[in-house]
This record gives sequence, structure tokens and C-alpha cells, in this order.
Amino acid sequence: MTRPHRGPGLPGASVAPRAVPQGGFGHHANVPPGERLRVLLVEDDEGDAFLVGELLAETNANIDLLVAASLSEARQRMTGVDCVLLDLGLPDAQGLDGLRRVVEMASGAAVCVLTGRSDEHLGIVAVAEGAQDYLVKGQVDGVLLARALRYAVERKRADENARRLREVELRQAESARLERGLLPQPLMTTDQVSVHTFYRPGRHAALIGGDFYDVVQTRPDRIDLIVGDVCGHGVDEAALGVELRVAWRALVLAGVPDDEVLPALEQVLMSERRLQEIFATVATTRLDLAADRATVRLAGHPPPLLLSEGKVAPVPARGGLLLGVRPRPPVAFDLEFNTDDWSLLMYTDGLIEGRVGTGDDRLDVPGLTDLLADPANQAVSLPELPGWLVGRAEQLNGGPLADDVAMLLVTRGGGR
Repeated sequence: MTRPHRGPGLPGASVAPRAVPQGGFGHHANVPPGERLRVLLVEDDEGDAFLVGELLAETNANIDLLVAASLSEARQRMTGVDCVLLDLGLPDAQGLDGLRRVVEMASGAAVCVLTGRSDEHLGIVAVAEGAQDYLVKGQVDGVLLARALRYAVERKRADENARRLREVELRQAESARLERGLLPQPLMTTDQVSVHTFYRPGRHAALIGGDFYDVVQTRPDRIDLIVGDVCGHGVDEAALGVELRVAWRALVLAGVPDDEVLPALEQVLMSERRLQEIFATVATTRLDLAADRATVRLAGHPPPLLLSEGKVAPVPARGGLLLGVRPRPPVAFDLEFNTDDWSLLMYTDGLIEGRVGTGDDRLDVPGLTDLLADPANQAVSLPELPGWLVGRAEQLNGGPLADDVAMLLVTRGGGR
């Protein structure tokens, strides 16, 4: 290949390696050892490669130098490399094309390119294309070479840290948007009942899940509620949870017959899910305030708990099959309220899947019922009750719960 002008300094110098001290490279003060680096020199000229090794050795640079004569050979020697020192003129790659291929194969390694004096503009373009730095042949001595390599490595690490931070910020922003979609403001105007909501994502797993809830009032004396859980964790499941919640709200507001709402919701699930094995569990409640009655439908979801006259009991609705496997529509269960002073707790299974003690026993519905019946909670206000339940469940679990938790606590009369 055509070589640039060969002057004193980094590759391209015609000075014999052992004559370096008299060759005008400048003073050769030792570079502070610091972290030991592995540098891969991609250079097809043996003399130039030898000179680079001599420069680094004489400066006590604490750098292990590997040499590859081509990009194909470099690909095989890339493992564990901190920095690639790349000549832009190689047998199997020329100019920026070679740089792009190296940046792609280098993964987390820094890249520093070598240019000739007449091609210094290529170095500037190379940095814009992904290199961390560039060196001009004939203008760098051993000390500056070692410093440039360490700078390139540190700059690459700083770039990677900045990229990771940006990714975290984007994920957090995306999670916040999804959570807002999962957790809407109740759409109700009545003061006959009060609704307290609760949601805690599984932050210890650094993921959001598909738990969702919603409350919609369609008539002065009728309120619909839903709590659901899409299996799995992550953005896809959370997005699907948002779709299901919005679809449910639209179906209810559109006046779709009660028995057709969940089958329609299942159609949305099956058309929007990314994998066939993804399913969802759902509990819905329609409150008829004028008749003091509630209609509960369960699709693979744990039953709501009724708190009334000092007692706590699960609503004896049939569990039904989860959404996503074309089950028969959930069977409606009519719940008659015997008093005007009652509360109904709807929740996702993240609340009851925690362990109890050191064994394999789970809190489950009976354990949650016992917690609500515990006289210790009588001093807890209704708005604070969901948070109190999570705290007690985590105490019994010996640590944070593994799954997201969503709850709706609807109350009439302010009692339990």
C-alpha cells in the first residue's frame, strides 16, 4: 500500500528502533503505570508495528501490545482488548470503511486511529465516526502515545457510562409513562362511595409489570371497577396492561352488555400480545348503589375481600379461567350488602404471593383475610390501609415482595 511521509515518531519513522533516544522523540519520562491495558495494534507493516512496541516498552507504559496484520486477524484477537490502535490503510480495509468495521467488532474497546500528515482530516472524521482519538504518524513520541491510548480508553468508558445513564433515564421516563397509563384517575363524581388506590411496582427487580386498575362511573348509582394483571414483567407487558385497561374503559363507557365485556377484552389481549403464552387475570365489580348490590366476575383472579360489620371474608365468586386461552365467559356473582357500612378490597396476586415465615407457605387469600381481621389494623385509616397491608406482607415475607401490587379499596359508609 502507499505509505505516508516517514518522519520521526510513531509508525512511519525510518529510524531504527534502537536509535530512538537520538531520533528526536523528545524526553522519555516514565508514564505512571496505572491500570494495565491490552492494546491491539492493527498494522500490516512489521517495521511500524515493531517501532510501536519499542516506544511503549521504553516508556514503561504498563501496556500489553498485541499485533494483527489485517482486520480478519484482528477479529480473532479482539477478546479482552481495551483499545484498538488502527492503521487506516490495511490489505483488507481502507480508510473509514475499516474504522466502521472495527468499531462494530470492538464492542466496548476504545479505538484510536493512525493517519498520515497529509490525511490528518481523516482523523477528525474518524472521531465523528466513532473513534475516541487519532494520532498523526511522525508527530507522536512514546510518552504521548501511551497517554493517548489511556485517554482513548477513559473516553470510551465515559461515553459508555453516559450512554448507560441515558438508557436508564429513557427507561425511567418510559416506565413513568406506562405507569400513568396503568394507573388512571378514577372517573367518578359520586360521593356515595370513596375509592382508595394503591400501586407499588417491583422496583427491586428494576422492571415494571402489567398490573392495572380502573374505576368508571356510568350512572349516578352505578360504578364499574377492574383490577388486572398481565403475566410477566417489563415494558411489553406493561404496554399490554395499558391497552387492556383503556379497552375496558371504552367498552364500559360504550354500554357494551356486561357479559360481553370480558370476552371482548380477551380478544384485545389475544390480538395484541407478542407471545401466545401470555395471559392475564382480571377481577371486575359492578356496584349498583341503589340496590345495595355488587356483581363480581373473576377470570383467574383472586377474589375481592368484603369488610363489613367487623368481619372479613372473600367474595364467594367462581374463580373462572384466565384470559388468553379462550375460556368460557366468567360467571357473574351477585353480592348483596346487608348494611350501608362496608368496604370491598380488590388486589393483584403480588400482594398474596409472598412467603410466610421461613418455609414455602404463601400468604394467599386466607392469610390476607387474617391480616385484615387483625385488630391491629383498626387504628389504620382506610386511605392508609392498602399501604399497611403491603408493609405487613413484606414483614412476613422477610423482605420486598417479588411482584407488583395494585389495589382498589372502595368504601361506603366509612366502615369495615
